[in-house]
Amino acid sequence: MQNMTLTVMMLLPVLGALAIAIAPSTNELLTKQIALATTLIVAVAGILTTISFDFNNTALQFVESYEWIPSFGIKYAVGLDGIALILILLSVLLAPIVVLAGWNESEGGRWGAKTFYMLLLVLETMMIGVFASTDVFLFYVFFEAMLIPVYFLIGGYGSGERAAAAVKFLLYSLFGGLLMLASIIGLYVISGNNGSHTFDINELAGLSQYMSPMTQNLLFLGFFIAFAIKAPVWPLHTWLPDAAASATPGTSVLLLGVLDKVGTFGMIRYCLTLFPDASKTFTPVIITFAVISILYGAFLAIGAKDIKRLIAYTSISHFGFITMGIFAMTTQAQSGAVLYMFNHGFSTAALFLVAGWMIARRKSSTISDFGGLQRVTPVMAWSFFIAGMSSLALPGLSSFVSEFLVLVGTFTRYPVAAVIATFGIVLAALYILLPVQKALHGPTTPGNEAIKDLNLREKIAIAPVMAVIVVLGFYPSPLLNIINPAAAQVITSQGFSDPLPTSNGDK
Repeated sequence: MQNMTLTVMMLLPVLGALAIAIAPSTNELLTKQIALATTLIVAVAGILTTISFDFNNTALQFVESYEWIPSFGIKYAVGLDGIALILILLSVLLAPIVVLAGWNESEGGRWGAKTFYMLLLVLETMMIGVFASTDVFLFYVFFEAMLIPVYFLIGGYGSGERAAAAVKFLLYSLFGGLLMLASIIGLYVISGNNGSHTFDINELAGLSQYMSPMTQNLLFLGFFIAFAIKAPVWPLHTWLPDAAASATPGTSVLLLGVLDKVGTFGMIRYCLTLFPDASKTFTPVIITFAVISILYGAFLAIGAKDIKRLIAYTSISHFGFITMGIFAMTTQAQSGAVLYMFNHGFSTAALFLVAGWMIARRKSSTISDFGGLQRVTPVMAWSFFIAGMSSLALPGLSSFVSEFLVLVGTFTRYPVAAVIATFGIVLAALYILLPVQKALHGPTTPGNEAIKDLNLREKIAIAPVMAVIVVLGFYPSPLLNIINPAAAQVITSQGFSDPLPTSNGDK
């Protein structure tokens, strides 16, 4: 009997979107209530799925598979390992927070509240589907389909140069998608030459033995470049600051908090699994790009004057840490990278949501315009401060554990890269503490005297984000218990192994 848990989770947001579609256009409050109720139901379903997940079992769970296009070997096939589960949990937990926090984000948009919340719910379905897919063609469909709601959310409801930012995001993503499609077709042809045509990832995982090194390298690059654009990794990052600066805060939370994780998830699920030899070949280059991303993003963040661009630049640095952890090829770094994805989602959500409230009140996104907020809006100021401290990986907050695991796991195999990347921690202190000093402390900037603090709805929205940041800082074990077996499985099943410790007697 098929387990339909994941399919039901994907259908619920679609049903919510349909309910919004038939709701009266004049009742905007009802539209928002339907969106919030739907995302809360999906979040509960995600939590229940996590509770029932057997983290000691490294095989795919909640598996469901049906023939979709039999003549081409395409299936509707979904399933979860610990890594995919963590990212789906991240997606479904952030969705209701985004709806509640951005209660008025649809105002000023081209198409009104109904279209805005329908796009958000459709995007939630895509996010669940892309992490759950175990058929490569199905993954590609979700990977590309996600571009549609994000494009309209940025271009229709953003600010500033929103049209240009939306087009730039779309063009970059489509270019990467076309490269990945070429590699998928290559895998399909090779599978037919060595058995039967298939897109099933479990069957494709054994094809590397039938590929020449050149073929495997080319197919690997098709996938990796697409994922490096999505993540993004230097030098394919340039679309992100424009998109983040132009999108609404809620859209930016989903864009950087969840959608960009599709890139790093794809590196684990497809690059390492399907092309283990090519992964080893390109690892030194990728580690180099990751270290550059860490430092380059940090330097850009230090010089940023716009608060939304600052957060985007910090994310480029964070994705450098995640990518480095993935390709360090150790179980410790791999676990740290996956945990980093989850923790980054919440720390970035906190930063963007609070920054959005600051911008909405001050009518400016320039950091220097927010001076003295701690005296006027203490709750909002402290929320931004805690989010910032999490972003720089302060011990006791969630990001510290994941960043520590990545650096320690990387050091055992690539000590030079780990040491250089550690300098990014020093830069992080600068790119967080400097804007915190400018925006929260010092004399109150003229025009800030009458700014209102967070209201009850905003406090309710930010409270669970802060709770996750603090609790996981002290007790990350529940997530690591899910992540560790899956991360170890990725490393060992592809022929990688952790470096053995050396003792003085071995020297």
